[in-house]
Amino acid sequence: MSQPMMAAGFVAAFVDYAVTRGATRDALLRAGGLGAAQLAAQDARVPVSAYCAVITAAMAQTGDTALLLRQTLDTRLEEMSVVGQIVHHSASLEHSIAQLNRYLRLIADTNAMAGRDRFEIRRSGSDVWILDHLPVADADYLMMEASFARFISEFRRAFPDKVFALALDVSWPPPPHAAAYPELLQIPVRFGAGRNALRIDPVWLTPRTAFEPGNPYVFGIFARHADALLAELSQADTIRARIEARLLPDLHKGAPSMDRLARDLGMSRQTLYRRLKDEGVTFAGLHDALRHRMAVDYLRARKVSVNETAYLLGFSEASSFVRAFRRWTGRSPTAFLGAD
Repeated sequence: MSQPMMAAGFVAAFVDYAVTRGATRDALLRAGGLGAAQLAAQDARVPVSAYCAVITAAMAQTGDTALLLRQTLDTRLEEMSVVGQIVHHSASLEHSIAQLNRYLRLIADTNAMAGRDRFEIRRSGSDVWILDHLPVADADYLMMEASFARFISEFRRAFPDKVFALALDVSWPPPPHAAAYPELLQIPVRFGAGRNALRIDPVWLTPRTAFEPGNPYVFGIFARHADALLAELSQADTIRARIEARLLPDLHKGAPSMDRLARDLGMSRQTLYRRLKDEGVTFAGLHDALRHRMAVDYLRARKVSVNETAYLLGFSEASSFVRAFRRWTGRSPTAFLGAD
């Protein structure tokens, strides 16, 4: 199975926030094995493991284990992902939860759900809960903590005069920053609860509590864009996509080893060769095409120089990169930038 991937917009937003809290950008990117250009496009995909490494490094640099929680509460979902725009233009809470479940993969791959919806609205007597069904180990609570914080912060910001969250049940024990929960979340939290669920005011399920603006035209625009992104991800569930996901973090190291990659994928070199042939590509062609695509992305981001792009793509000399770029596009990198 290929490694889980996620939207680069979330990683970029966290890095930006961590820097304001005293972390060093270059050190964070190195910790995640990322280049700045990989985070330039909101919908680009980066390994979830890279995001986790960046978070760990940022917490170590700042000495704040609540850093991800604070960043979630201080930022807006719609500035990181089209999913945020869809949620904010949904007609009701139930509608927004349905859309969130539909488009969650655009935020991050969640292989553990096995086709089940992650979030569920459930009534229990007079109480209403939003349940998170994602399995979580105590050591991996930070992402789920941030998910609940996202619910709280988005409603707190969008509806400042209305009560949304009332209480939180979590399966993990008190974290190192548990003392910050009352100030940040502003609701009672029960640790070791055996489930992960947010209790909300029941008024949010009444027909009169519609979202504003709830514009169906705007919602449709964002939904069509999200559907196109989902279709791209579905098409990417191929051996080619799995190889690209493994090549990308080490692209700067130069020519990859097909034997090593085959071992990493749990197959023989012959099997890998046959699988690629079935998809109409060769290993060398795939590597070359990935370099081409990333070169265009890096240069269009205008945050990376030609020499830096050459390094990120694993070229030993900038002149070799320039020749390759002419072969790919018919233009030099400088002419390409001028045309854009």
